[in-house]
Amino acid sequence: TLKSSVSGLVTQAKIELEGRVVDNQRVIHIDDKLDIINLSQTQKSIDLIKDMIDINKEIKATLAKSVSRQKGYYERISKLSTASKTQKDNAYIAYSSAKTQYLNINEKILSLQKQLLDLSYLQSKLQDSIEKKSITLNHQYLYKLLVKKGNFVTPATPLAIVNDISKAKLTLYLDSDELEGIEDKIIYIDDNKTNYHINKIWKVSDEQFVSSYKVEIDINPPKKRFSKLLKVEFK
Repeated sequence: TLKSSVSGLVTQAKIELEGRVVDNQRVIHIDDKLDIINLSQTQKSIDLIKDMIDINKEIKATLAKSVSRQKGYYERISKLSTASKTQKDNAYIAYSSAKTQYLNINEKILSLQKQLLDLSYLQSKLQDSIEKKSITLNHQYLYKLLVKKGNFVTPATPLAIVNDISKAKLTLYLDSDELEGIEDKIIYIDDNKTNYHINKIWKVSDEQFVSSYKVEIDINPPKKRFSKLLKVEFK
């Protein structure tokens, strides 16, 4: 059974595809209009923040040069005995101011990068939500739709019963004496020797067939119909 992993209004449910093998077709669609709008706006915000980061990185590079110049000037003038205290103080103030601007722009870049990370995460969530609101089957048998157009679904709401037809499962109910050495025997189906092997043997007797044990064998899918009786022998 397919279950919803998102919330929303069902806008499409192709009931006409029930009882058919569906190849690469959408069978259920959950409203994603707001998600698509939000995704578009988020992408625009991401582009703007990337531009802002680039601009601020250019400013940072310019300020780095300014800090280097002001530091060099301050270090030179602070050693000159001929320079006045006022000149030395002004040089230090200019250096401190340039360094503060540099640190501020660096902090701004880090803040913008954090915003970019948050928006990228939001973008991924929206993309995931949009993808999960479109239920597409690929070579699967749609047994039954469990929702219809106009229904509101939430996470874990059953949407459809779908069967995988890429393989088939042969189920047998055998008595305990029939299980002796069964895994070492060759399986014959409708008198034809096969290369199949037992997939699983239940260790506890079946609730319905009380004296029997359930045995499962994975086999190739039938060309026409599933759920048919077969003659099975172990030799």
